[in-house]
Amino acid sequence: MDLAVVDLSRLQFALTALYHFLFVPLTLGLAFMLVIMESIYVMTRRPIWRTITKFWGTLFGINFVLGVATGLTMEFQFGMNWSYYSHYVGDIFGAPLAIEGLMAFFLEATFVGLMFFGWDKLKPVTHLFVTFLVALGTNLSALWILIANGWMQNPVGSTFNPDTMRMEVTDFMAVLFNPVAQAKFVHTVSAGYVIAAVFVLGISAFYLLKGRHKGFAKRSMTVAAAFGLASSLSVVVLGDESGYALTDNQKMKLAAIEAMWETEPAPAGLTAVGLPNMVDHRTDYEIKIPYVLGLISTRSLDGQVEGILPLVAVAETRIESGMLAYDALERIKADPEDVTARGDFELRRNDLGYGLMLRRFVGDPREATPEQVRAAAWATVPNVPVMFWSFRIMAGIGFLMIGLFATAFILCTLRKHETKWFLRLAVLAIPLPWIAAELGWIVAEVGRQPWAVEGVLPTFLGASSLTVPQLWGTIIGFTVLYGALAVVEVGLILRTIKKGPFAGHGDSDSEPGSPSGETEPATA
Repeated sequence: MDLAVVDLSRLQFALTALYHFLFVPLTLGLAFMLVIMESIYVMTRRPIWRTITKFWGTLFGINFVLGVATGLTMEFQFGMNWSYYSHYVGDIFGAPLAIEGLMAFFLEATFVGLMFFGWDKLKPVTHLFVTFLVALGTNLSALWILIANGWMQNPVGSTFNPDTMRMEVTDFMAVLFNPVAQAKFVHTVSAGYVIAAVFVLGISAFYLLKGRHKGFAKRSMTVAAAFGLASSLSVVVLGDESGYALTDNQKMKLAAIEAMWETEPAPAGLTAVGLPNMVDHRTDYEIKIPYVLGLISTRSLDGQVEGILPLVAVAETRIESGMLAYDALERIKADPEDVTARGDFELRRNDLGYGLMLRRFVGDPREATPEQVRAAAWATVPNVPVMFWSFRIMAGIGFLMIGLFATAFILCTLRKHETKWFLRLAVLAIPLPWIAAELGWIVAEVGRQPWAVEGVLPTFLGASSLTVPQLWGTIIGFTVLYGALAVVEVGLILRTIKKGPFAGHGDSDSEPGSPSGETEPATA
């Protein structure tokens, strides 16, 4: 396999995934914020809440369309760019994606039209139920996709069949309740809720700074403040749970995130800042917080967090065992009735993936030299500086979001919605949770490298037999197309915001008994 083809295939998928992930979190969060806003409308029957729900629903719809378009393209890439990956693990990986399409995507696609066009045709309670089903569908989509991704991170409930040369499901319930998948789901969804809350908070703050639609903006800001505070707190708590899942299932990823080269006495300290040194295998100028990493990662005082160097030594041992597994597999291919070969393979089947790592350095892993084994072992270490800094910037933004929403909640409670310095801060903060979400995706996916499926299939073996010109052509094509679509989406969103919540329909900003809702406090 030409490694240039592999690298370009990875680049193309990364660009598509990161681009797609600009839209997914906002869809996840806005959907349930619409449920909250419409619930207030159903309970109070005040027209202003119908206006609020319809306005944010319009922005949800603009974002939803492009999210669907980019998601479909990303799924096609599994067959086009990663054909051997699809062949090798398709029996397992394909099942959650198929269920996502049948259960979740059809659910939201069926009811999204009723949500937009059924305001005057459905009873308020019925329309609220439709909105809830759309929100449920978007979140179920995330669940099944993250179950598939979680299996790539922690391949439970499956085994390699030497007769078919493929991975097969042995326990679908184990795949479904994979601890890594469950932790990723709740953390990802809560991050999406934060993004939506910041989006609503920032646009509401913009209206208040401009002195426009004050009644609308204050109510939207109040919902965003409460929803965002709960979501930002849950992101930190559930992020901690996601980190705990790494301790047993992805030790190398955790060690790379912390740039921990040696195993420390328990409980290990947390490196707040430092400069990972890839040459001398140490972290320069590090500032450690004693005991914190051990307590977070192991939930104990005596649990150890293993360092990169010991884990490389473990990888080297598993690669040597994988060479024997590969040899046994070749003997089975030559003679399927060879009982001795099957017995040898069963003893070492869990290390076959590590043996396949040698294919990057030698055609036949059985002929690998000790130097090639050591090189393959070091290839199991992800990019430590990228992991180290991506995680810290992401975590830092997470704590900033807690401060932002706590301040917003206090100001809304005190009816001080028009505090100028905070409104400016809220507008400036709009991009921050997106940056954190993209960095979180980088931590999750770069941290899994060099594996397409952790410990099972190296990434470089999963790519299709494409050419470099073919890949460059599609990368450029996708970049131009998606760049144009991004301009269209941002233009539509900005145009909708500029027109305001009362354009195009008969709802009024005025409340009963008041000449202008602009001056009303943000109460239901």
